[in-house]
Amino acid sequence: MNAIATSLRDRLGNEAEVVPPEQLDATWQSSLQAALAPGEPLPTLVLPQTEAGLAAAIALAHAQQWPMLLSGNGSKLSWGAPARGIQLLLSTQRLNQLLDHAVGDLTVTAAAGLKLADLQAILQPTGQFLPLDPAYPADATLGGIVATADAGSWRQRYGSPRDLLLGLSFVRADGAIAKAGGRVVKNVAGYDLMKLFTGSYGSLGAITQLTFRTYPLPAAATTALASGPPEAIAAARTALLQSALTPTRIDLLSVSLAQALTEQAQPGLLVRYQSSPASVAEQVQRLRQLTEPLGLSFHTYTAEAETEVWSRLQARVRGTQPAAGDGAIRCKIGLLPSAAIAFLNDLTTLASQPSVGQIHASSGVGYLSLPAETEAAVITKLRRTCEAQQGYLTLLEAPPALKQPLDPWGYTGNAIAVMRQLKHQFDPQNLLSPGRCVGGI
Repeated sequence: MNAIATSLRDRLGNEAEVVPPEQLDATWQSSLQAALAPGEPLPTLVLPQTEAGLAAAIALAHAQQWPMLLSGNGSKLSWGAPARGIQLLLSTQRLNQLLDHAVGDLTVTAAAGLKLADLQAILQPTGQFLPLDPAYPADATLGGIVATADAGSWRQRYGSPRDLLLGLSFVRADGAIAKAGGRVVKNVAGYDLMKLFTGSYGSLGAITQLTFRTYPLPAAATTALASGPPEAIAAARTALLQSALTPTRIDLLSVSLAQALTEQAQPGLLVRYQSSPASVAEQVQRLRQLTEPLGLSFHTYTAEAETEVWSRLQARVRGTQPAAGDGAIRCKIGLLPSAAIAFLNDLTTLASQPSVGQIHASSGVGYLSLPAETEAAVITKLRRTCEAQQGYLTLLEAPPALKQPLDPWGYTGNAIAVMRQLKHQFDPQNLLSPGRCVGGI
């Protein structure tokens, strides 16, 4: 056992499990190897049992100047820049309790290590759910979802994690515990640290508790897929967004992705309605009336087939196993929504090989899945195409050897100076997930 593991066990006692590098199981080894720069040694893993145990571990790391990675279940540990010089991996996996559910107020508070799937199972008997649809929903923890700002198609209706997050607790870089926000939907007290921590990739503090707004479970759901020429899809998108219809999801699909659902080699517009049965039926009919004059084919999915469509979409674009278990290269993109259809229609040409893409119609944010053999030059070309449309391409999952020369983040935005100041304010010694976030923060 190394000196770091010995020091941690002496300090933490029963407050945490300490696992030296040579005793890490295969799952943690795989997650870490995807997160670390090539040639970097594995760190010691710490699994605190309580918030106080996590705070004590961070306080010791702060005193000893040990750089550390912060993680939940490790499903997105490969996201961000490859890490160097890491001595500790701190996981909130054991902090997995439901702390409060105010059913009448539509709020829920849980520890950061609780899996989203487990929370949904707890909420379901009360007729509520948390409308988050991240990558790897069976493995993703609430803290990891917020730390990576991981949102899916439900952002169309419900927003992203930052819009649903009402309050949080976190451990600072020096080991002190802090709180922000509260358990009410309209909270105006203090700084909005909830938005600041969303997407911070563990660079500002270790999230320990979160309070979210929940929503009633919809009584019915139907998904409709319109497919056809890109110009007609673009026109349908514009008409839908300008209409009074209220879908929960609107996604634009690349040719290969839409073809997997309809067997037609044309891009698609995938729309989901979730509400009362009467409302869903009426809105689907109005969508049909909107798309058919444009010459688009129209398919509807209900019951188990409807759920299966979204499961297949998730598997094709975002994968089923963390850390690119299928070998695919996965990217998050953003570009002008008006340019999304043209980008997806040209995706195979741009990538020079079969690829799939999904872009949320309102925001222009989406995801690409590229073959494992994709070269750095192809990713650079795709990134430049996105940046030409005032967007970005972030490399989420790829071999570290590919991430290292490319810079997984690319465009750093126009607030990088402020972000660096915030990093220095929260973590002046640069010990929390150093170099992992955008701009090397």
